[in-house]
Parts: sequence; C-alpha cells; structure tokens
Amino acid sequence: MKPWKQTVLIGALGIVGAMAGLGAAMLALGPGAVLGTPAGQWVLRHVFGHQATTPDGRAVIGLGEVVPALSLNGLNGRPHTLESHGQPLLINYWASWCPPCVEEMPLLDDFASAQGPGGVRVAGIALDGEDAVKDFLMRHPVAFPIYLETTGPNDSSVLLGNARGVLPYSVLIGADGRLRKTRLGAFREGELEGWVAD
Repeated sequence: MKPWKQTVLIGALGIVGAMAGLGAAMLALGPGAVLGTPAGQWVLRHVFGHQATTPDGRAVIGLGEVVPALSLNGLNGRPHTLESHGQPLLINYWASWCPPCVEEMPLLDDFASAQGPGGVRVAGIALDGEDAVKDFLMRHPVAFPIYLETTGPNDSSVLLGNARGVLPYSVLIGADGRLRKTRLGAFREGELEGWVAD
C-alpha cells in the first residue's frame, strides 16, 4: 500500500474510533455528561454550524466581541434593555416547553441566589409565550429576572451564536461587555460554577 493511502486509512480509522468512543460514552454516561465537556461543546458547535450573520443581516457576535444592549420585553409588558453594566452577566435562553430548560432552572436559581453584590448577574430570556412563562414562574419562581422574546431566526440568541435555535442556550458576558463563552444544552449539578470561573 502506498504511504499516502496508508495515512488516509489510519486517519479514517481514527475518526471512526473517536466516534465509536463518543457513542459509547454517551450510552454509558448519558448525553449531558459528554456534551457538557469542552470537547462535547466543540462537537455541538461544529455539528450545528456557525453563521456569520443573522437572517436580517446583523453580524453574529463572536467570542471576545462587544455585545450590544439587548432590547427585550419584561413580564410586565414594558420594554427593557439588558446589558452587562460593568458586571459579569450570564444569560440563559429557555422555554417552558423545553424539558432540559426546566430541569436546569433550579441550578440557575441557586447560582443566582448565591451571587453577592459584585458577583455574576443572571438573566433568563424566555423564547416562549407570555402566558406560558407566567404560569411556569407561578409554579417555579426564580430569584433572577426573566424577559420575553419571540423565538425566530433573528432573536438575540441567534445574534449571540445560537445558529440553530437550540435550547437551553447560555452565554457569559464579561464585565467589559464582551462575549466570553457560549454553551449549548443544560448545565448539570456542579457544572455552572466551574463554567463561569474558567
């Protein structure tokens, strides 16, 4: 066999082996244990793709870029502007009909409640109907503010890198107003603090 063919064959076998290992790990540990890792997040970003602009032509914010103030609606129906204000800000996109979103809500609530005055602010943006969100929050109140946005190809989660509208989706904005991290999928117990600290 020619050397270049042997190299291609070895590379292909390596990819097949890695995929088999990923599949076995997901079966053994569950998808959250694998997809919550940096390698799992890398796979998700590359599987679900990346786009340079939103369908309405706005440039998608990349890591390290300044996040503009987001114009949202509060649960009281009044418009609200969400931005970092010189303090780290964790934004979690969710919906009441999304089981992983609902499952991680207590973790986000505990994290938000544990933050002191200089800690990380937490905000939820529900890509959901107002009545459904209010009903959910009546049954499961949280200690952080929740805002509403209409889900679609131009919502702010897409602007912040959620190319395929996967929920839950979280972003961390630094005190300097720059996008520090993004995460597809729900946090599991004990992951959130480490993710924010890294």
